[in-house]
Amino acid sequence: MQLLKPIILMIPQKEDGYKLKIEKVSKSFFGVQALHAVDLYVKHGEVHALMGENGAGKSTLMKILTGIYQKDEGSVFINGVLTNITDPKTALDAGISMIHQELNPVMNMTVAENIFLGKEPCYGRTGIINKKKLHELASSLLKETGISIDPNARVGDLSIAEIQMIEIVKAVSYNAGIIIMDEPTSAITSREVVKLFEMIQSLKAKGVSIIYISHKLDEIFEIADTITVLRDGQYIDTKPAKDFTAASLIKIMVGRDITGLFAKETSHMGEVAFEVSGFSKNGIFENASFKVHKGEIVGFAGLLGAGRTELMETIFGLTRRNSGQIKINDKEVNIDTPRDAVKNGLALITDDRKLKGLNLKGSVKTNVTLSNLHNYCKAGQIIMHKKESQVADQQIRSLTIKTLGRNQLVGTLSGGNQQKVVLSNWFLTNPQILILDEPTRGIDIGAKQEIYNIIHQLAQQGKAIILISSEMPELLGLCDRIIVMHNGNITGSFDKGEFNPELIVRAAMNQHFQKAG
Repeated sequence: MQLLKPIILMIPQKEDGYKLKIEKVSKSFFGVQALHAVDLYVKHGEVHALMGENGAGKSTLMKILTGIYQKDEGSVFINGVLTNITDPKTALDAGISMIHQELNPVMNMTVAENIFLGKEPCYGRTGIINKKKLHELASSLLKETGISIDPNARVGDLSIAEIQMIEIVKAVSYNAGIIIMDEPTSAITSREVVKLFEMIQSLKAKGVSIIYISHKLDEIFEIADTITVLRDGQYIDTKPAKDFTAASLIKIMVGRDITGLFAKETSHMGEVAFEVSGFSKNGIFENASFKVHKGEIVGFAGLLGAGRTELMETIFGLTRRNSGQIKINDKEVNIDTPRDAVKNGLALITDDRKLKGLNLKGSVKTNVTLSNLHNYCKAGQIIMHKKESQVADQQIRSLTIKTLGRNQLVGTLSGGNQQKVVLSNWFLTNPQILILDEPTRGIDIGAKQEIYNIIHQLAQQGKAIILISSEMPELLGLCDRIIVMHNGNITGSFDKGEFNPELIVRAAMNQHFQKAG
């Protein structure tokens, strides 16, 4: 059985030069129009960025292209031939593969088994997998794509970044003529982004067309040849990437100017609200100490694996520390569990809202009240649904959560609105110290601005805020102070007047530096 052989429609290339043409595609869900007469024209061997806010229709369009959804109207042409994509297998047979934003590997299987899942080499027609051949093919493909991961490693033992790279290799293994990349850099380091972009250039040289979806504008302008913008389920415009500026792209995406993205009124910084001293967890982080004042936003910078998330989860009581002390308002407190943390006025908005922050099969209402449900119960057991509904409606209005109503499943909301639900859930606990771990990951520029405004308001109210972010502009724009971590150690601290991206990056890489000023 031969592998790595293209499974595409063997149709002569048409003279118009388009690998893919999507014309006038529409889709509705329960009477709500998600797409209305959308067009997308992708040339052979180009990187075509598909841009738009969360809820613009990008994911719906790609799910139609990959056979997960069926279109209501419209046409799809591949190599100039009208193609009816009825299911994911049809899409693969037509030469379309996708790297999904939400990773879904088989954790108990090896890297090689994940890459070739469903297309394993076998001994003749016996159905018995040829494991030696499987290993050889995986090793060859990993080497070809420049990924240094053991093909025999168990995927469950890999980091999120490594799993992301495996998903990219898996998509490449289909030898598809069209590869969709949905936020492919959301969980990988800058070094791995370089590898990904090299891989994309190699695929382009072979005539492969890439549909690239990302909220990171710097990536778009670096890698994209063409940009198509969707807004509110409708096609807006297509132009060469060089004909856009960041400002013009944002304006066309959101339908309005976004100025002063990080505009922040100077908040009155009060006394120390939160102090961590000598926090250590064997092999993860060591001797971490820092303070946060009331009304202050303290950012935590660092490369993937620096230990920022692990430190915050330990502070919140999700894991046990080996040593360390916490003071709140200059009084030592003991936090061993998340319940202890909540009782002491802490809230943790996790880095993965879908895995750790939400019940995706629950309604907006039940997710909003999740951490504070005891306040809407009689005798601690019977839920007072009317009161719960009133509170949920108030939070929906307060945070302008775009939803069909409190009973809509939270899993059907856009990423930005899901994040607002997570925030509203914790706001009801009335926290005084908020830990925000990648609060804008995977959400569009308009939703980001709304989250930034919420963070500013919280600082104005005197809350102490800890912000973990992998986006340098976000840290520089929002924070009063930035603490840098590398390999479990704090390697730098910068006050607002000292912010210098180069020095921050050098500290994140644990290179010698001198503080500015």
